[in-house]
Amino acid sequence: MKLINSVTQAVKDTRTNIQLEVLLAFIQVESGGYGFDKKTGKLLIQFEPAWFKKKTTFAPSGLWQVNKVDVQSKEWSAFNNAFSINANAAMEATSIGLPQILGLHWQRLRYASVGEMWDDFKQSETNQIKSLIRYIETDTQLFNAILQHDWHRIATIYNGNNYMGIAAKYGRTPYNIAMQDAYNHLVNL
Repeated sequence: MKLINSVTQAVKDTRTNIQLEVLLAFIQVESGGYGFDKKTGKLLIQFEPAWFKKKTTFAPSGLWQVNKVDVQSKEWSAFNNAFSINANAAMEATSIGLPQILGLHWQRLRYASVGEMWDDFKQSETNQIKSLIRYIETDTQLFNAILQHDWHRIATIYNGNNYMGIAAKYGRTPYNIAMQDAYNHLVNL
């Protein structure tokens, strides 16, 4: 219920044309419906070592290279190690919150800095959802795919051409199917 209230508030505040159930499905698939770790209360993150390597000219080996996917304690260890090397590069190379948006999109989302983006995301899930809406609305192809419920195109734009391969690698339902299933469930409530 808290998530529904947050999404409803964000939709109202932004006056978006994006359907509530689509946003809810998007969020459920991206983060399981949580912007903060249930155990620690910390911002939910996914540190991306490949992006960190691209964003910094020198990064000595360390914990940032041996990141374990989807284990928050390991994500934070890798992130903190990267942060100690180059704070901005670490924040830009990390997907955060409900929508799991990479920090490198801070300008697109109209923040003054990547740190401001992180601070805003730490404030509330509603702020995270407003940023997701801005993210979608600033990409014409993604916005149109969302309005048309084109789940494959949404998955390709948001998670890359290899989203099906990644799902198979980790034994997960492909993003497009998971999102369509979540959407169908939500509209039939």
